[in-house]
This record gives sequence, C-alpha cells and structure tokens, in this order.
Amino acid sequence: MTAATRSTLFPQVPDSADAVLDGLDPEQREVATALHGPVCVLAGAGTGKTRAITHRIAYGVRAGILHPSSVLAVTFTNRAAGEMRGRLRQLGAAGVQARTFHSAALRQLHYFWPKAIGGSMPRLVDRKAQLVADAAAACRIRLDRGELRDVTAEIEWSKVTQTVPADYAPAAAKAGRETPRAPAEIAQLYAAYEDVKRERAVIDFEDVLLLTVAVLQDRHDIAEQVRAQYQHFVVDEYQDVSPLQQRLLDLWLGDRDSLCVVGDASQTIYSFTGATPDHLLDFRTRHPGATVVKLVRDYRSTPQVVHLANGLLAQAKGRAADHRLELVSQRAPGPEPVYSEYTDEPAEAEGAARRIRELIDSGVPAAEIAILFRTNAQSETYEQALADAGVPYQLRGAERFFDRPEVRKAGVALRGAARFGGNDSLLDDAVDLPSQVRAVLSGEGWTTRPPAGSGAVRERWESLAALVNLAQDFSTAQPGATLADLVAELDERANAQHAPTVQGVTLASLHSAKGLEWDVVFLVGVAEGMMPITYAKTDEQIEEERRLLYVGVTRARERLHVSWALSRSPGGRPSRRPSRFLDGLRPGSTATTGRTAAGGAGGIERGIPGTRGSTPRRDQRTPARCRVCGRTLTDAGEMKLMRCDDCPSDMNEGLYERLREWRADQARRSGQPAFCVFTDRTLVAIAETAPDDEHELARIPGVGMRKLNRYGTDVLAICAGQLAGGDTDQD
Repeated sequence: MTAATRSTLFPQVPDSADAVLDGLDPEQREVATALHGPVCVLAGAGTGKTRAITHRIAYGVRAGILHPSSVLAVTFTNRAAGEMRGRLRQLGAAGVQARTFHSAALRQLHYFWPKAIGGSMPRLVDRKAQLVADAAAACRIRLDRGELRDVTAEIEWSKVTQTVPADYAPAAAKAGRETPRAPAEIAQLYAAYEDVKRERAVIDFEDVLLLTVAVLQDRHDIAEQVRAQYQHFVVDEYQDVSPLQQRLLDLWLGDRDSLCVVGDASQTIYSFTGATPDHLLDFRTRHPGATVVKLVRDYRSTPQVVHLANGLLAQAKGRAADHRLELVSQRAPGPEPVYSEYTDEPAEAEGAARRIRELIDSGVPAAEIAILFRTNAQSETYEQALADAGVPYQLRGAERFFDRPEVRKAGVALRGAARFGGNDSLLDDAVDLPSQVRAVLSGEGWTTRPPAGSGAVRERWESLAALVNLAQDFSTAQPGATLADLVAELDERANAQHAPTVQGVTLASLHSAKGLEWDVVFLVGVAEGMMPITYAKTDEQIEEERRLLYVGVTRARERLHVSWALSRSPGGRPSRRPSRFLDGLRPGSTATTGRTAAGGAGGIERGIPGTRGSTPRRDQRTPARCRVCGRTLTDAGEMKLMRCDDCPSDMNEGLYERLREWRADQARRSGQPAFCVFTDRTLVAIAETAPDDEHELARIPGVGMRKLNRYGTDVLAICAGQLAGGDTDQD
C-alpha cells in the first residue's frame, strides 16, 4: 500500500499555484520551487520524495512556468508512473506525461519508425526465454531451466550496459560477474539470440531503448523534434538508472539542463540488472551548478523503526555509504522492533501467521500487514501457514488491478447500470451509491462475507470487494455522486493505473516491496545464508544485501517483526545464526567491527559560485570526451579519468605512489577501507591531472565537496611536492 492510497483518496484540487505548496516542509518546498537548472534531490526512505516532485511539477504547471505537454516524468515501474499521474491529476496538473523509460521510448519509436527506418516496426516480444532456448539449440548447447533464466539475465545485463556479444567476456570479468556458463559460451548464445531475433523480425525490451538511442543519435532532425516536445525532465529512482537509460536521457536533454533527478544511493538494490548509483552520486560533478536538496524528515516510520534503519547503514561500507542520509522520524514513538528466533522455517511461518491473526483480530486491517522475504521460493511456506490460520493474503507482482478479468467485467456491469439503471430491478432497493454498487457487483460474485480458503475464488472476491470499498470512499468524499460519476472516476483511475487496495496480507520479496509501505512488516528468514544470500561474496554484493534489508526495514510504519530460523526443516541441525547485519542492533548481540558513516543531514546545497544564474553553462552540458582521442565517454570509470581505458596515460608515477601511501595512512587512522578515502581510479585521475588549486581538484570525478573539504589541503600539498599538512604524529 502506498502513501497515496493511505491518504484521503479524493482530495480537493488546490485552487491556486501557491495552494499547491501548502503542507510542504522547507526542503520539499525548495524542491517544488526550484524549477530552473539542474536539481538533484537526495531523498531518504519515507521522506516524501514523490510528494515533493509531483508538487514541483504541479506548481510549475499551475504557475504557468511549465506547459504540461512539455514535461516528461520518468520512473521505473508502471505502478509508480500510474501513481504519479494520479497525484498530478489530483493537483490539477493533468496532461503531464509520466512514463517508464521503456514506455516513453516505445512511444517515440512507434511514432518515428516510418520516418527513420521505413516500413512497419518489428513485433515486440514479451519474454526472451523461448528465443534464448532456440538460440541454444542452434548452438547445440543444452540449458536447464535455471541456466536458461540466468543466461537470459546475462543477455539483458549486456544490453543495458551496451556490451556487444564480442565484448561480453572481458566486460563480465571487469564487472566481477559470476557467469552461469563459460563466458565464451554466453557470448556465443548472445550472438545467436540476436540472429534469431533478426530472422524472426522481432525486438525485445532492451532493443526499444537501444533503437531509440540509435534513431536520436543518427537523425538530428528527429532528436530536435523530441527536444522541442519535451523541455523539462524529472527522473525518479535515479539511483537505478542503467548506462543505457542514462544515454537515452542525455539524448533527450541535448545541451539543456532543465533536469530534476531524485534518488537514494542507500536504496540501490538492482545492480544485477545493470543499475548503478554512479549517475546520482556524480550528478554534482557533471552539473557543478546544480541545486542539491536532501530530504531526511521521515514521515513514514516511528523513531524505533528509523533507529534500526539508521543503525543498519551506520555499519555500511563503500561509496553509497559515504552518501547515506540519516533519517529523522517525524512520528510519535511506537513499539520497539520484535526479534524472534525459531527452531525451523515452518515454525517461523506458523509464528508469523499466528501473530498476524492476533493483529487482525485486534483491528489491524489485513491490507496493512506484509511478510517480506529474500527469495520467492520462501513464499509457499508462508502461503500455507496463512491459509491454515484463516488469514487472507495476496502475492505481490500479480496482474495489475484494472487488468484483472473480474475487474474488467465489473466495470462493464457498472457502466451498464449507470446507463440503464432505471430498468434494473437489482437497483430498486438501492438508496445510495454504495448500495447501488453492492447490488450490481452481487451479480458478479460479490457477497457480504468472503469465501473460505484462498486461491482464485478468494482473489476474485477481494478484487470486487476493493471496488465496493472504493465506492464507499468516493461517496463519502463527494456526497450526492451518482453511479455515472463513479464510472468516470474508475475510467480515470484505470487510465492512470491508480488501483485501490485489495484487503489481504501482502506476501512479497524484498525486491518487489521497493516503493511500498505497511503499518506492520514481518521480515522473515533474516539469517546468514539468506540475508546476506549465500552467493553474495564480494564486498559490493554484501553491501547491496545490507541495503536490501534496509529497504525492508523502512517499509514499516509502526510495527516491525524480524525473525530467523535455526534450521530449514523440523528436526534439522540448528546450524544457522542470525544475520550479521543485526549484530549490535538486536538485543544481546555485539556490534560488528566497522566504521560509523558520516551521515548526511537534510538541507539545501547551492551550486559552485559563478556556475548558476542566467549565463549559459555549455561546458557542463556537453558530453564528456576523451582528452586524448576525443571520443565521447559513457563509462563511469572512463569519465573519472576523462580518457578511454585504451588511450595512453600521462600519469606521474611518483605522484601516484605518494598519493597511495597517503591514502593507506588515512585509511589506517580512520579504520576504513582505502577505497573509502579515494578509489584507485580517482587517484589515477589526480596523478594524471596534478591539480594546482581546489577548483581543479573539485572538477575531478570522485572528489566531491565533502572529500574536497576533508582531504583537499593534503592532496594539493602532495601534488605540489610537499608533505601533507595534516599528516603529523599528533593527529
């Protein structure tokens, strides 16, 4: 359940542009009114980022600064795009395009294909698995079901990172990917897969982005037509942007900077798909004149939940941890998180179901409760336990509400009743809108009491019950509303994919729970081997697992239950232990040795003086180019060096070694890994540039204002051939 569906469902449209700003906190208001130039919003979990950016768009539209059709708001899921459209409509800013990257690109590709390519556009395939299987058969390679899924994922990763088949093996090795088959075999399968697509004249979802990029690069007239249409861009969940999506965004923008990005590096949990927070973390480097607003006021969770979330990140390592936001709860105190240990997984599931049954019996709505787990395979045990306890549930990731057959059929029945209700005996005794809807939907299978058990019958009833509840809310918000008014509202919501909530406990994986929230959350299976997952080996993978648990914790508004089992099955050896991420946080445990991250406070940071204002900043808006060969750079690592990896380096080797020695000493003193001071690439870039002053040093990607303030004096001294001023025995 989202904040939108939990708040008043039918608020009044603000009567003026200034009224759009009512109720925003100072940082949110800054986001809403910063309508010119690049803006970066670093928004912690539960801090109202969607509220801030939708009010930003609505304020711009209502104030006459932005034309609705010139704004493109981009996010990552159809649900999030639908919620954004619904909120904008409620704020009086209908007409703004809110789409996923793929949806926006597909729309443009459909429109420009006849002009750019000619003929009809190839058919878009929904799933790659069969094509990959056919490619494997052509290569005489046998794949089982698991390998087929994993190879498909590798192909998807290759395409979003713009890796061609011939370059797959070195790219996978460079990225540290654990490949399901030999890299050479995957490269062969990847090439064969592309051949199969060409033979059958089909494209996949990644091709939509790749082809749109190709059209915009090759046809400047089309690129200018798109830029003339869209002049203001908002990108949500920017920490999840892939290199391919960033490339498309750059082409949409051209040489302009009317861009607002929103994200949180601590919620980066999709790196396996090619997503990277580097674009978010490097935004200030690419746009020195950007306004940076940090949202840390947590309106979602109690101080107890927020304390646990902050505690998880306080022990984190790596670049994302350097930019973590320390949340400050704005809610009244609530209960402490509950930690439970069970002998085995079935006992853990039964324990969760029993507690949920008690919560529901005490008045907590089932829809306000969720069970979150690391892998989908854990779902079955909890489905069975909830069914045995008589608790209704729904699986996250099922068919969208308004696409369900029973909802479509109910919509037809309600539309017919709205037109010809005077001749329908079902409505004779219906005195108001809710009773009319109940009467109509009773003919579709809705009853006052839910059917016993679970499965398709129960899911169908839950869908109809959601419509009944929606009618009641609509009638309360708009007294005197008719059945025709409700039908019109349903059509609007269907177009926006803004669905009401089905009454049932949510079962979801931690990945699919991103962006959602509940009053009560059960985090289950929080044991070593599952959290972090067994196959997480590298430091980067472990840290992503920590962030995944952080996402799970921050889904809870009021109550949080954390549990683990000592063995998998009854009678098994109790060899498991609670997750290392809980060390020092759960009662009776000792903190893991590590560092305490600096933690970011909320507030507003202006751009470097002289880079904001009316003066064009074309040096910031042009693409990054190699300073040796002039090629456009898209790889984040190459952009740090400002040259291609293959181009010769003019690095001062002696300076590089002095910087490495200084970094090792800094890392030793602060008790953190060396890369947390500066990465190897940043040191190479410093040694190649040998900056003379703070301005030159600040321009090097990977330095940033915080590290400039902390290390700048030492680094500049070393570059000048002097001893680091801060490196004394007394430090």
